[in-house]
This record gives sequence, C-alpha cells and structure tokens, in this order.
Amino acid sequence: MITKLSAKDFLEKGKNIPIIDVRTPAEFEQGHIPGACNIPIFTNEERALVGTKYKRSSKDAAVLLGLELVGPKLSVFVRRAKKIAVDGEILIHCWRGGMRSGSMAWLFETAGLKPSLLVGGYKAYRKYIRTSFSNPTNLVVIGGYTGSGKTEVLHKLTEMGEQVLDLEGIANHKGSAFGALGQADQPTTEHFENLLGQVWLGFDHTKPIWTEDESHSVGSVWINDPLFEQMRKAPLLAIIVPKSERIKRLVKEYACFEIDILKQMCKKIEKRLGGLKVKRAFESLDQGDFATVADITLDYYDKAYGHGLGTRTTQEVYRIDIEKDDPEANAQYLIDYFKKLK
Repeated sequence: MITKLSAKDFLEKGKNIPIIDVRTPAEFEQGHIPGACNIPIFTNEERALVGTKYKRSSKDAAVLLGLELVGPKLSVFVRRAKKIAVDGEILIHCWRGGMRSGSMAWLFETAGLKPSLLVGGYKAYRKYIRTSFSNPTNLVVIGGYTGSGKTEVLHKLTEMGEQVLDLEGIANHKGSAFGALGQADQPTTEHFENLLGQVWLGFDHTKPIWTEDESHSVGSVWINDPLFEQMRKAPLLAIIVPKSERIKRLVKEYACFEIDILKQMCKKIEKRLGGLKVKRAFESLDQGDFATVADITLDYYDKAYGHGLGTRTTQEVYRIDIEKDDPEANAQYLIDYFKKLK
C-alpha cells in the first residue's frame, strides 16, 4: 500500500529512508530536498515535449506521449530504486504530488517496494520550510567590522557545542567583493534556502542559535525575508577588533591569491573606493604590500558597516571591545557575555 506523508513526516522519515525526486534534472538542479536522489521520469527535453503536446492537443495525447517516452525506462527506474531502498522502503515526490510521483509509486509498489509519497510534493516541502523560519526562535547575531574573525568564532562556537547557523558556509561566499575567492560554486537561492532549512529544522529553538550579521544577500544568494526579519530582531553582539589585527587576518586569508585576481576584486568596488585609492591598491599589490591593500579596502568596508550599525532600530546592539584576534577566546567571551545579558 502506498503511504502518504505530510512534509514534516516525510522529512523525518527521510533521515533514514532514501528520498527519490522524480522531477527533471533542471528542476532538481534549481533546488531539491538535501540528500534526495534524482531519478527523473522525463529528461528536460521530454518534459518540454509533453507540455507542448498538452497545450496544443489534449491531456490524453500528452499522457500517451509520456507513456511512449517512459515505457522503455521502467526497468531502469526499478533497478535504481531497489539499489538504494532500505528494507524495501523508498520515499518519492514530484513538484505537486501529482501524476509523476503517483505513477512512480505505483511502479515501485508493483515491483515489490514499499513507497511513501509526499502530499503536495516539493511545493509543499518548500512551504513547510519557509514557514519554519517564522516560528519563535532564539537567534544571537555576531557582528563586527570586516576581518574581525567572525566566521572562525562561529566555528569555535560549534566546537564548543553551541548551535550555529553558518550562512556564509552554506552560501559558499564570505559576503564581500572578495568573498567568492577560494570558495566552491554558490547554490541557487532556492537551494540555499533548502540547505538552511535542513539545518534550521534540526535546532532546539529554546536554546541560543548563533549566526553572523549579514546583509540580505550573501554573494549571489538571498536570505529569505522571514529569516532576515528574525536576524534583525535578534540581539547583535558587535565585536570591535583593532584595525591592525584585522589587517593581519585579511593578509593571511587573501595574500595567497594571484595578484591579477586581487586586482579584479578591487576593481569591483572602484566606485566606492575611488580611482586614486584603487590605483594605490594596485601599486601596493605589485610591490607585495598586502597590508596596505587591506588597509585601503577596510576604509570603505568600515564606513559602510559603521553606518549600517548606526541605523539599526529593530534590535539591541552591544558593542564589545576585543583586543586580540583569538577566535577561541573570543567565542568563550561571547558565550559568557550573552549569559550575563540573559
């Protein structure tokens, strides 16, 4: 018998039972449930053909064409499903929980498997995770000027057993014009949200959840409105690290990249830095003087962040002076500081 599950129950069961996404490769690439396996009923081109047949002819004609296209692949679908099933169980979904997933579930049941369907399909899953970002939570936002070591502080918090939402880690981007250097390709905004949702649903929301202060975008991806609103209402612990310490960190993180690449990154913010400063940055790069380049770029980033910090009206902002760039010590200091606030 084919079992039908809500998005919540589907994801819970998906922790142990494989999820099969039967949508096209293009749909899957745009965004999917993390960990799902794509066994597409139609290729991208086949789905386009069926859709055209539906529009220009009729539903019956489209169904017949679909059967012609899928028929030769049925045994392949079953073999792949049996290879990944756990004790014969498998979870299946399509876009809206309609004909594609229903047909695949029938096929798998006929082949002796025990399929479960996601009611409402991927669309219902998306609604479920988006709604979850509006639920009551206990976010704590770590802010501070560029080069303050916030990301490494988050990593230390994780090691200390704290709950951490690493937005930049999930986005594969450090948030600035230089943020893509050394990073993997960014996910789509849709899949970024799916990855966030996977982490978010695993938190105990009665306890603190640490995250980094970000603008609405992290590179090319966007933080959804419900989560961003939560971030802007949460207490902000802004660590104020001396500029000299921050310059050291930036040199350590970026001096390893090729000069031409660093020049390209500086060029991206030329309108904000000004032509003379960019020229000076280029000259410094040619001389191997990375500290001066960091100093020049921080002039812009510090002013921008300082202005943004001063305009926060929806959250409590706590400026915390930090003498040294010591991520482990600073992480512990923030834990103790927040406990006193509470």
